[in-house]
Amino acid sequence: MPLAFKSASSHGQRNDERLFLVVVVALAIVTALGSWLAVVALSHRGQPHGFLPDKERMLVEFTLTNENGQTMTRKELVGKILVVSFLFTSCSLTCPEVTKRMAEIQRLTIKSPDVRLVSLTVDPRTDTPSVMAKWGARFGADTNRWHFLTGEKNRLYRLIGNSFLAQDCSDPFNSMPGNFIGTERIAVVDAHGRTRIYFDGLRNDTPAAVVAEIAQLHREP
Repeated sequence: MPLAFKSASSHGQRNDERLFLVVVVALAIVTALGSWLAVVALSHRGQPHGFLPDKERMLVEFTLTNENGQTMTRKELVGKILVVSFLFTSCSLTCPEVTKRMAEIQRLTIKSPDVRLVSLTVDPRTDTPSVMAKWGARFGADTNRWHFLTGEKNRLYRLIGNSFLAQDCSDPFNSMPGNFIGTERIAVVDAHGRTRIYFDGLRNDTPAAVVAEIAQLHREP
């Protein structure tokens, strides 16, 4: 093969490699930018801020495991106002955003000893107690006040499905573990165990709205 032809061929190959690299980097930037824009858009979406449960929902009896591997039951939360969120730790977009709102609620309720935060996984196979503990530590959770609960799937799904969220098993494209609807919500449960209202956990103003709701509950007889 003539030397000039080999040189031209090598030069063309290098150009192809550079072009491929540029395309890969561009796609990575577009993907990252798209994810960031999605979070920003979701945090500013204009739906009504607080909304009521689809039906009367009460905190049912449960036996689950907290982030320290200890058993936790409903009895330990009796008489407390609860702020409840839902997550799975392999979620890279909405779950961290919702947990950030929970961390802010934790900060704003530090002087309210009757308030407890509870985060329930919808993916207990992956979210073991140690995984949940790492997730909580990532967001500065005070585990005396903020509990991360996992456990046997049927028990978890019974609690979530009866007390908080509806399920839609008819959508074959629903990638949410458990097929729950509205896992980005943050629920407020009164001291009698009634799920009173939900807030959009992707909105920046949700922590203040949750605190206002708690203040309203404190004023009730």
